[in-house]
Amino acid sequence: MSVAYHESATRGAFPVPQGAGFFVEPSTVSADRHLLGLEGMPAATMLEILDEAEAFRERWRLEGKAPGIELAGFEVCHAFFEDSTRTRVSFEIAAKRLGATSTTFGTGGSSVSKGETLLDTIHTIAAMGVDLFVIRHSAPGAARYVARQLDVAVVNGGDGMHEHPTQGLLDLLTLRDAWGGRFEGRRLAIVGDVAHSRVARSAIHGLTTLGTEVTLAGPATLMPADVELLGVAVAPSVEDAMAGADGVMALRLQRERMDAGKLPSLAEYTRVWGISAERVSTMKPEAVVMHPGPMNRGVEITHDAADGPRSRVFGQVENGVAVRAAVLARCARAARAHRQHPAKPGPA
Repeated sequence: MSVAYHESATRGAFPVPQGAGFFVEPSTVSADRHLLGLEGMPAATMLEILDEAEAFRERWRLEGKAPGIELAGFEVCHAFFEDSTRTRVSFEIAAKRLGATSTTFGTGGSSVSKGETLLDTIHTIAAMGVDLFVIRHSAPGAARYVARQLDVAVVNGGDGMHEHPTQGLLDLLTLRDAWGGRFEGRRLAIVGDVAHSRVARSAIHGLTTLGTEVTLAGPATLMPADVELLGVAVAPSVEDAMAGADGVMALRLQRERMDAGKLPSLAEYTRVWGISAERVSTMKPEAVVMHPGPMNRGVEITHDAADGPRSRVFGQVENGVAVRAAVLARCARAARAHRQHPAKPGPA
């Protein structure tokens, strides 16, 4: 898998395989068979997914969670080559609620630990009759690579520092709920380790496509050079980023950044960049607080902000199941249509 720097991204900051974002197959029948990224996805498509997710959420609230038939007879494999709890369990629950037969595997104790390649692993499992793969991998573009090589439906569950599209969509659904359905004229502050965050990348692509301004803030060592090329603004401080904003998203801080010399200390990071109730009070009265999880309480976000009245953290979790159900249902419909009008997979 060759890796290049995407022309629309930052120079040298985000290594991204060419075409690793939103991927459309030559056949219009199967164009929705994959979800690989939010970059380049039309606003109308995003809103269609959010509408379907909202419908699933309301159905479960009113009618309970008995398995549906949307994925009946469909085999889903959750192929997680990176550790995960929220994303993996969320996809598993979504697949079960839609009536799919699903299985999950990680790299521990699998053939991957014995040297088998990603493609051989997925190819082997696909031969067992799996229709759709949710792939989480540390390599940017891994899901796109599989989609181009094998004739299976693929959903990107997070690929390296590239994108996390279903996280981006669930964040959009959470904000749509909080903002009364209007993205235009809004502004979201994203604070923290932007340089290494696939969550931030997907959020930026989704929000800017829907007309929302994005302001970034974080330590210079964790901010990509030329990040403004992504259509965002960069504030010199967290106070400047949050003042008058319609919401803030705190990014999870990985402790290895301090070990690598990117930060002087966790305490210093919290003092300068942490999201606190005091800083939240500088936003608009109806503004909300978000975090993709898992939270390092007392580091990137304080208890009073995480548990305060403006927090939508656990709403994000609920919306995650609904969004992933919508994505799986959409991909399954296209995959079934593809069976009737198959198109050969393209070159790598």
